[in-house]
Amino acid sequence: MNQAHENDQFTIAVIGKTKNDSFYEQSFKGCLNFASKVNNLKYIYDGADDYQDVRTQSLVISELAEQSVDAFLVSTTDSEYLVTHALKNLKKKNFPVITFDSDLLPKHQQYRLAYIGNNNFDFGVALGELANKYKTDEKQSICLQSGHQTTPNLNARLPGVRHALSGQSKKRLSGNSGWVEHPRCPLYTMGKRHASLEQVERFSPLKNPPIFLAVAGFAQFNPDYIETMKAVKGKIADGNFVMISADTEQIQLDALKHGLSTVNLGPKPFEMGKKSAELMYNYLTQGAKPELDKYYLDYRLCDKSNF
Repeated sequence: MNQAHENDQFTIAVIGKTKNDSFYEQSFKGCLNFASKVNNLKYIYDGADDYQDVRTQSLVISELAEQSVDAFLVSTTDSEYLVTHALKNLKKKNFPVITFDSDLLPKHQQYRLAYIGNNNFDFGVALGELANKYKTDEKQSICLQSGHQTTPNLNARLPGVRHALSGQSKKRLSGNSGWVEHPRCPLYTMGKRHASLEQVERFSPLKNPPIFLAVAGFAQFNPDYIETMKAVKGKIADGNFVMISADTEQIQLDALKHGLSTVNLGPKPFEMGKKSAELMYNYLTQGAKPELDKYYLDYRLCDKSNF
């Protein structure tokens, strides 16, 4: 590609893990923000409708490749499945791909130009360090909640949490470090909001519940979260039920405002989308490949003092 492409019209598809998720909607808004500064770029926003469905994500990408789309920004749900069923074909047809939020596994990274998002192991460490502040028992019980069992970014966050709490990241917390994982955990939600909230509801009424740590928004993205959790507002206020969650979307800040979350650690999806858009635009118009393989962004801490 060369300077002659700078006046061409381009369409980029933005594919999150779940379409009706405010996190990926924020990423899309970041893309639109960049597009507003140039006059030859438009976006399509799509993906699996209601939960982290690996088949639908790959199918949507393959269908869009048959339409007037020039490039893809993708948050990976299942690296193996995505590459096998969509990205290998995109590479054959010279469609450029940038991943954001959730990267491909190292063995698959030849199928994308770059990754923009968090260092997810470090993000997990940061979540674990938050949990350390709420440890009250000699052997503190904790329940970790994740999404799809194959999702690369979440599968990096879980070991990060364990590393922060025990100094090792390969095994479940067994109590030797002063932390023990509840026998029913980790929980996997598939990104389903109803199931995610039900999982929280199982633990919050217990007399001595484990610290509940969600490595993504999950239950707090459920519009019924605030009303449901009012039943344990007193326990949260007293520190008898600790709810730590990744992400800081507006619906989650509302939960903090109502005293229904203990602390939230948020990636920056808007910035992910904006940076991804910029890098892809430079590649499409100038043939300029991203200078870095991975662009790591920071995150923000929110609690009842700064919601």
